[in-house]
Amino acid sequence: MTRKPLLVLTMVFLFVFSLQVACFAESPANLPHIKILATGGTIAGSGATSSTTIGYTAAVAPVDALISNVPELKKVANVSGEQISQIASENMTNEVWLKLAKRVNQLLAQNDVDGIVITHGTDTLEETAYFLNLVVKSEKPVVLVGSMRPPTAMSADGMLNLYRATILAGSKDAIGKGVMVMLNDTIHSGRDVTKTITDRVDTFKAPEIGPLGFFTGDKPVFYRAALRKHTTATEFDVMSLSDLPRVDIVYHYANNTGTAIEAIAQAGAKGIVHAGTGNGSIGKAEYPAVEAAQKQDIVIVRSARVGNGIVARNGEANDDKYNFVAGDNLNPQKARILLMLALTKTADPKLIQEMFWKY
Repeated sequence: MTRKPLLVLTMVFLFVFSLQVACFAESPANLPHIKILATGGTIAGSGATSSTTIGYTAAVAPVDALISNVPELKKVANVSGEQISQIASENMTNEVWLKLAKRVNQLLAQNDVDGIVITHGTDTLEETAYFLNLVVKSEKPVVLVGSMRPPTAMSADGMLNLYRATILAGSKDAIGKGVMVMLNDTIHSGRDVTKTITDRVDTFKAPEIGPLGFFTGDKPVFYRAALRKHTTATEFDVMSLSDLPRVDIVYHYANNTGTAIEAIAQAGAKGIVHAGTGNGSIGKAEYPAVEAAQKQDIVIVRSARVGNGIVARNGEANDDKYNFVAGDNLNPQKARILLMLALTKTADPKLIQEMFWKY
């Protein structure tokens, strides 16, 4: 008779204990604290119908609406939002970049912030990601996320992207990986990723190099790390900057002349990225304009319009003779970002070349 009550009491105790463990595991106090910074884009857009995936209006929904649309976020993180801008990302500016970077650094310096998610339009997402990869001064995770379809569309991808980006930003495995991009269950380095398709959800890729990892269910799994220096290992500090040096891109094509280079030089550029053919070739007709620009202390970086591969130093041009900087494997838009930041430190092409090998 004495064993039965004891058994019942034991079962009751175990049941209550299991409930307490479950509640403790799901307690908001044990979840990472993630800040969601919104900049606009398709992920905050709206279409006329549920089948509208082209011709919609971007940057409509505020950050609070994005968060409330994904109630599952509460199960994986303590989230709060902040609106940095409300723009389609083709309208991204240096001013917004500086505002965003400064706010990211301020937040990551706080003990009550474990990671940051940035919602962003896909058109210039790769540029913002690389910029932040060079200027964020923390090893805490920073994840950029967007969508290719507005929230009003059938099979919209934004909600799941935001949910998993938040998990990634709160993951201990993501610490020290640099600024990342997460769309379509794929985790990319902000340095290597680029938009490769105009309108499909699998648009973001890292040509030749590949992603950092993937999501399997709700778990991020990493297979490699970015080896180029980033975040806390860079020399760039934007906290005291109010502007960035002007750098423009010139696209080379058959029968091109130096007209565009002349115009950019006259507009006051401090640097020019030349998106050359092949291995970063510069046409003969462009050289007079290039040399005139250099006499104005404008730094010239040779990049390539090809989209893949390394622009070799002294390959398709005599970089030593002309004081060019070889752009390594950065695409033109990313070469522009590194050149802008490099010019906040020096205008010496030799020192800037070292930065291109390093970052």
